[in-house]
Amino acid sequence: MITFIASIIILLIGYIFYSRLTEAVFHPHGWKTPAMEHSDGVDIVPMKTWKAFLIQLLNIAGTGPIFGALMGACFGPVVFLWIVFGAILGGAVHDYMCGMISAKNDGASIAALSGLYIGKGAMYLMRIFSVLLLLLTGTVFVTSPAALIDTLTGGKLGSIFWIVVILIYYVLATLLPIDKIIGRLYPIFGVVLIVMALSISGAMLILPQYRIPELVFENLHPENLPVFPFMFITVACGAISGFHATQSPIVAKCIMSVKDGRKVFYGAMIAESVIALVWAAAGMTFYGNTALLQQGLTSIGQSGVVYTISKTMLGQVGGILAIIGVVVCPITSGDTAFRSARLILAEWTGLEQKSFGKRLIITLPLLTAGAFLTQLDFNVLWRYFSWSNQTLAMIALWVATVYLIKSERTRLGSLITALPASFMTAVITTYIIMADEGFRLPGYVAYPIGITASLILFVLYLITCIIQRKNEKK
Repeated sequence: MITFIASIIILLIGYIFYSRLTEAVFHPHGWKTPAMEHSDGVDIVPMKTWKAFLIQLLNIAGTGPIFGALMGACFGPVVFLWIVFGAILGGAVHDYMCGMISAKNDGASIAALSGLYIGKGAMYLMRIFSVLLLLLTGTVFVTSPAALIDTLTGGKLGSIFWIVVILIYYVLATLLPIDKIIGRLYPIFGVVLIVMALSISGAMLILPQYRIPELVFENLHPENLPVFPFMFITVACGAISGFHATQSPIVAKCIMSVKDGRKVFYGAMIAESVIALVWAAAGMTFYGNTALLQQGLTSIGQSGVVYTISKTMLGQVGGILAIIGVVVCPITSGDTAFRSARLILAEWTGLEQKSFGKRLIITLPLLTAGAFLTQLDFNVLWRYFSWSNQTLAMIALWVATVYLIKSERTRLGSLITALPASFMTAVITTYIIMADEGFRLPGYVAYPIGITASLILFVLYLITCIIQRKNEKK
């Protein structure tokens, strides 16, 4: 219990102090947001801070901070450390920088920003990579809520029926102006999500039969998977997520002031991490040990574990409320995943998006591809989603680093993104060399390569700083 409460307190302290440091490094001033200068009534619509925050939270808080946190909890309470410090030092900084750099560039996508600050080659690579990730994300966020709804309704209609229903909703949410569905429903869904997290937390803290485990510096994974890099890939959205780099530009188009960025982007990531903490703790607390948790995940799946925990801890009414919250999470990230993919493809092809017909031209093929991918095994999809997700986070952090290097005032401050970028470089390189979906090489090969890749990019970062400084003195 002490570790859990301390983790939440540290996250709040991180928001109070480190978010201000992050804002000071970026130094937003002297320019207006896209919503204040280029409102188009479709994708660029002014929104109040509280509404932008809730929309950002629902955009990013898909199944990741729930399913990923439960799977990450199989490593034991050490997962709390990654969720807390990964979010404060990496994930929230990542989200803030992606959102604010996008806002400064008229709401440009992460792919366009990559081209602007790194080069055209990076732009084309990121366009392809981003769209593929968004397709995977949207698909993951179709199958997982469909399974949950099917469980909740007793399996009477089948998961295929609910997949079709969710895809129809995604068509509408992707096509319609952002303030028609997303702007009206997300604040309500946000309240449900927060109530769900508070309910599960209250049950763990108050009910005497539950005891939240305390921190131990030990790998408790039943299959003895190494903490590094597997835990850092598995948790994904609860600590740092490249998917957020595709979502932040959506809200960047809608914030009304540059001062909103800290609350909306950094704050939403901290809120998501609290959700991840709740579910990581719930998994370990409910099952008692990581072996039983792993057994539950294997036998009844992530959806089944969520349903069992919610219903047992909170009773019938509370369980339904919690399940609704968990269903809302992925659906409200899946629709914006496809919306973001539409915007990136529109940016790529030059198709303006005020016209409903031109939005439809891009949307239908995207949703068709998503429907096809729903037929693949969820666990396979999740593994590729997780690695792609963290790879995009690494690239986005390097893009933000280059932006800060080119800003004379914040060159030293660029360490705030360069350090987590270097760490994530080591994580994703080591993982793809070791993992089953990668090269399947042993750790004594993977670790040196991962560390070397990280060091090479960090040295290149230092060289770039030196060159930029010399150029400015000429």
